[in-house]
Amino acid sequence: MAVTVSPERDVVATPVQRAIREAFYAGAIALGLFVLFIGLKTGQNISNELVLTTRWGLLATVVIATAVGRFLYVAYGQPFLANQKIADVATGLLPDSVATRFFRLPYFIAAIVIAALLLVLASSLDGLLGPGLAGYARFVRALAIIYALASVLFYFRAFIHAHFSALGVAALALYPIIVVLSLALYGGSMAAGFQGSLKWVDNFGIQILIYVMLAWGLNIVVGLAGLLDLGYVAFYAVGAYAYALLGTQYGLSFWILLPAAGAMAAFWGVLLGFPVLRLRGDYLAIVTLAFGEIIRLVLINWREVTNGSAGISGIPKVTFFGLMTFNVSDPNYIAKVLNIATSSAYYKIFLYYLILGLCLLTAFVTIRLRRMPVGRAWEALREDEIACRSLGINTTTTKLTAFATGAMFGGFAGSFFAARQGFVSPESFIFLESAIILAIVVLGGMGSLVGIAVAAMVMIGGTEVLRELDFLKQVFGPDFTPELYRMLLFGMAMVIVMLWKPRGFVGSREPTAFLKERRAVSSSFTKEGHG
Repeated sequence: MAVTVSPERDVVATPVQRAIREAFYAGAIALGLFVLFIGLKTGQNISNELVLTTRWGLLATVVIATAVGRFLYVAYGQPFLANQKIADVATGLLPDSVATRFFRLPYFIAAIVIAALLLVLASSLDGLLGPGLAGYARFVRALAIIYALASVLFYFRAFIHAHFSALGVAALALYPIIVVLSLALYGGSMAAGFQGSLKWVDNFGIQILIYVMLAWGLNIVVGLAGLLDLGYVAFYAVGAYAYALLGTQYGLSFWILLPAAGAMAAFWGVLLGFPVLRLRGDYLAIVTLAFGEIIRLVLINWREVTNGSAGISGIPKVTFFGLMTFNVSDPNYIAKVLNIATSSAYYKIFLYYLILGLCLLTAFVTIRLRRMPVGRAWEALREDEIACRSLGINTTTTKLTAFATGAMFGGFAGSFFAARQGFVSPESFIFLESAIILAIVVLGGMGSLVGIAVAAMVMIGGTEVLRELDFLKQVFGPDFTPELYRMLLFGMAMVIVMLWKPRGFVGSREPTAFLKERRAVSSSFTKEGHG
């Protein structure tokens, strides 16, 4: 049995003793964190008065579960995980790891069988097992489907990694068609399934792609140039209000106002860049945070122009390149022109492909800029500003171009957001939005377009999925409210991801310009004082 020696005293601590100490610390921390959130709860009595109720039993359960979990992990989990990584001494490879033992073919076949059986019996589960056990059966079915999908991703991980970009674009392009067909058939009736599919296309597809575009724009500032920007939502707001004000006051088309909103956001990006040319690190973050709050307060208090907290409504919709509209009462309505059935689905699907095109444009411009001298100057500025200056690079224009380019894409996304919502208000552009966009960039891996897209799908899509946790009421009872635990689960997932992949999903900082040919270096050149 392995033992550890305490540096303060010559006392030998066994793994069990260390696990007990870690469990005690974890329980104490859990008690301090959750005593106000779980132990106490506010409510209303019959007289509509605010009362405080205690839930000490639930608090004790959480604390004990935390301590026990920490004890089991330190005493048995860490040694077990260490023993799974059996490396070949000659090659240094891991022939048998935790993943290969977890995703095995018999387990995969069993998961497929269980999921298929429970899907066949879906309509009769309540009659066979009763309402209580039927809820657990549906939960097991969900776990089996998740395991089967994870197994498929594990077995085909090499193929997915090699063709990720092509598969991602194909999946995004076919997503509305697949969702509409599948949910229309699954909904029981065509109308109900079609409306449900529109909800998924709107809440998942369009919402995720908006944040993908915002994160890719912020990635230029943070990931490529290394400038920490906590007020990026300001450019998002500038683009949205530019389209809202010019569209409602002057009746201009979306296709005219889209580049105008991007240019206006880029202008404000340059205005932000000038005062912060000499700042970096924490000081730069503070100034950009203040800039975002200034924009939000201006939108609230300049009521003559922005209508204050009431916001701007009646924002015109996007037209089909100025040829057809999506307004039923208009003579150029797309269904009347093409002589097809009237439906609200056309506008949602058109918006989906529009934001998909804007995202692809953002990715294309970012990739092209990275290969140009300005992109390499951004990367040099990110690595070392002093060395960047010593190479003769003008850091002033480099920073301003980074702020302007990132702000331009934020303005594009803001104008699309205003056209999609038909209403904008300052409440949509708070600091939390900047924090979410920055978290997507960090979780995905700064500088990686693929990783950021995956992080946006996980964060935004995961948040939307957690809103649909009503099936858990069948497991935990009708009084269970999943909305109260949505952000808790979301925060725990973020902590786990950052512990598992501290540099993001795709955390590579490989430079754009490098030698294509790899050469081996002799050990004689790497001795101390020789290399």
